[in-house]
Amino acid sequence: MIRLTDIKLPLDHAEGAIEAAVRAKLGLGKDGLRNVSVFRRGYDARKRGHIQLIYTLDVDVADEAGLLKRHADDKHVQPTPDTSYRFVAQAPTDLKQRPIVIGLGPCGLFAGLLLAQMGYRPIILDRGKAVRERTVDTWGLWRKRQLEPESNVQFGEGGAGTFSDGKLHSQISDPHHHGRKVLTEFVKAGAPEEILYVSKPHIGTFRLVTMVEAMRETIEALGGEIRFTQRVDDVLVDTAPDGTRQLRGVVLASGEQLLSEHVVLAVGHSARDTFFMLHDRGVYMEAKPFSIGFRVEHPQSIIDQARFGPQAGHPILGAADYKLVHHCKNGRSVYSFCMCPGGTVVAAASEPERVVTNGMSQYSRNERNANAAVVVGIEPSDFAAFDDSGSPLAGIALQRALESRAYELGGRDYSAPGQLVGDFIKGRPSAEFGTVQPSYKPGVHLTDLAAALPDYAIEAIREALPAFDRQIKGYAMHDAVLTGVETRTSSPVRIRRGEDYQSLNTRGLYPAGEGTGYAGGILSAAVDGIRVAEAVALAINASR
Repeated sequence: MIRLTDIKLPLDHAEGAIEAAVRAKLGLGKDGLRNVSVFRRGYDARKRGHIQLIYTLDVDVADEAGLLKRHADDKHVQPTPDTSYRFVAQAPTDLKQRPIVIGLGPCGLFAGLLLAQMGYRPIILDRGKAVRERTVDTWGLWRKRQLEPESNVQFGEGGAGTFSDGKLHSQISDPHHHGRKVLTEFVKAGAPEEILYVSKPHIGTFRLVTMVEAMRETIEALGGEIRFTQRVDDVLVDTAPDGTRQLRGVVLASGEQLLSEHVVLAVGHSARDTFFMLHDRGVYMEAKPFSIGFRVEHPQSIIDQARFGPQAGHPILGAADYKLVHHCKNGRSVYSFCMCPGGTVVAAASEPERVVTNGMSQYSRNERNANAAVVVGIEPSDFAAFDDSGSPLAGIALQRALESRAYELGGRDYSAPGQLVGDFIKGRPSAEFGTVQPSYKPGVHLTDLAAALPDYAIEAIREALPAFDRQIKGYAMHDAVLTGVETRTSSPVRIRRGEDYQSLNTRGLYPAGEGTGYAGGILSAAVDGIRVAEAVALAINASR
């Protein structure tokens, strides 16, 4: 097979245009081309009204060797790489200890799936509930203002990614094509096949629920064991005379001990009590940067028009997204994050009397509003104003302080504080909504958001919004809505690991995924789960 890249065609090209473009590119006659398949389809929307589709194609030709020789100097004509997945190991028949995976978000799900597929029969522990029970609890906060601290947007089967846009694209380096394995497994579990070839695939919350259930069934059918409502409250660590530390197992909230010398730590970025426990047990970790800000909502039609012009609404293009960044005079950077076309802003709290926002879309992306986080990057040096102890967990103190303040500003009933963009820029409280009605449930209480974040963050966002308006006309429209606060863009800590994927100072503990600082989103977390599962399998086999 030969892979052709950068094949450009009009948005509304004829059915046979792809094959014609291939023949023209390669100089092939009628009998030279056997088959064409689309590996990826993206678009170039830089010229409004003249949007082009950009294809990566795999073609089967009669004389592959000769064709590659003729096009040896063309970087867009290359052999098709082998993206098939190959397992690195198989479990021994006399497996003495089963590996444990803590967490059933995208990372834990794929770590568990890969270990099960290799025959290691993992035990997977999640502090939350199965995805459908968890969904009921999550709606309890949205509809009834009732928070379940162990079952919500953050905790439970599927992880935080379940209540998101279900984006499946990433900029991680992936030389072994693990991302392809992730997408293939998702399709097997019920995702639409288009995620295999569109440039920015997404699934949406409702489809993710059924897919997660299907993958759970696969893991169990392969001998894996999944235990819900099983919070890990402690770890068992032996320290040798030379100071070497070896993990021996975990202790559940019930007091039950599970022994294993290979434990994948795939907790999410909100497992704060777990971070504190591990820190108390001497596991090496460090503070890391993250970002804070608000969610902003606009009419989706404004974003579509700004990005696509007269071709807005085309079924191939769907709802438009955006990615913006502005470098401020005060040295801070403001950027858009987790943009959800045609979606909703959701309550994402996991601790009582705190308010946190996130964004979510269904597969259809057909809600009235677009939303995205508009956030300011912060560094560990910013944490001292909230915790000056020098602890690597100081970022959690900052998050908690801002989330508690948002709870107060929202009226102390899990409503979120909000403000119109025009009023925010001018520094005055908002009194009533305009054309943009906020989607956040249980509700938005209009106020002055200047008190919701540190002064440097407010100053930076006020500067950035008009700058973003110069890129997307209407972005700073007066009655667009800001909702606070967004504090969980990524984990506030990194639990350092070595090249063998084990903790730097605690053998047998494998930090993985977003919560421990090694991913940012569904795809990258799932890929990290695969990598760590491979490391666990190789370590188990090497220790026999």
